[in-house]
Amino acid sequence: MKSVSELEAASVPRASSSAAQYMKRAFPIYLMILPGFLAIVLFKYLPMFGIVISFQKYSPFKGIWGSQWVGFDHFVRLFTEQQFVTLLKNTLLLNLIDICFYFPAPIVFALILNEVRMKWFKSTMQTVVYLPHFVSMIVVVGLTIVLFAGESGGVNLFLDSIGLPRYQGLNDPDHFRFIWLLQNIWKEVGWSAIIYLAALSAIDPTLYEAAVMDGANRWRQIWHITLPSLGGVILTLFILRLGSFIDIGFEHIFLLQNPLNLSVSDVFDTYIYRIGVQQGEFSYTTAVGLFKSVVGLVMVLSANMIAKRAGKEGVY
Repeated sequence: MKSVSELEAASVPRASSSAAQYMKRAFPIYLMILPGFLAIVLFKYLPMFGIVISFQKYSPFKGIWGSQWVGFDHFVRLFTEQQFVTLLKNTLLLNLIDICFYFPAPIVFALILNEVRMKWFKSTMQTVVYLPHFVSMIVVVGLTIVLFAGESGGVNLFLDSIGLPRYQGLNDPDHFRFIWLLQNIWKEVGWSAIIYLAALSAIDPTLYEAAVMDGANRWRQIWHITLPSLGGVILTLFILRLGSFIDIGFEHIFLLQNPLNLSVSDVFDTYIYRIGVQQGEFSYTTAVGLFKSVVGLVMVLSANMIAKRAGKEGVY
């Protein structure tokens, strides 16, 4: 009769053979993963080493190793900067507008489209609505300026021809956030709705059949079946959205920005471009970017923790 040590020794080649067979079968999958893995390492993780210059008085001529260390001086400057309150207020307001109005828009669109019974109309509408996603934001803003320019815009020329006052919204700080939101919704709502439509297609049809047998109308079916089935997807995307809560983006804001609406359109991203790229203060603007990243991380961790404590499934 074999001893325990002999049995363990006999099982080692079998385990290693099993691992080798698994690697042989899974090799094509790992090979497919490799380019994405390398891209993440090269463009996401390795550049994180550059964060150290936020604690230095960085000089391109001296490099990272030769630049003077200044500790938290750049962060102190950021929090005592006269513009900090304005930048924070504008960034938070735009993000709150985005979460309150843009974030629910794809959900509403997906729910409406899911109720359409004519397949040709449903597919046509979905295609038409998500096509703007492929249009560059530069083109979207350019068309807006061409149509609504104060003196030569096509819409304003038409309004002037029929005796109505011209629309000066592009130069009005009070209209900036409204225009920014409408362009975001028009361009991205269809594309963002794809994931919700995919989740809707996975709902068991027998749930609706049982609800009909119980006398539930369409509104009750949406409220008691559709929305709860989307709850996990909505919560996950909401937590991920909070990760960029203070990172509203650069391109769209910068394209709409002008000296007349600067008081409401100047955010951290445009500030980083102006101070970091145009004035060459790399260390200071790296500190600003690190501040944004830390806030985003805290928001994601907090939202995920709250979701877990509420009995929901978070991101991790």
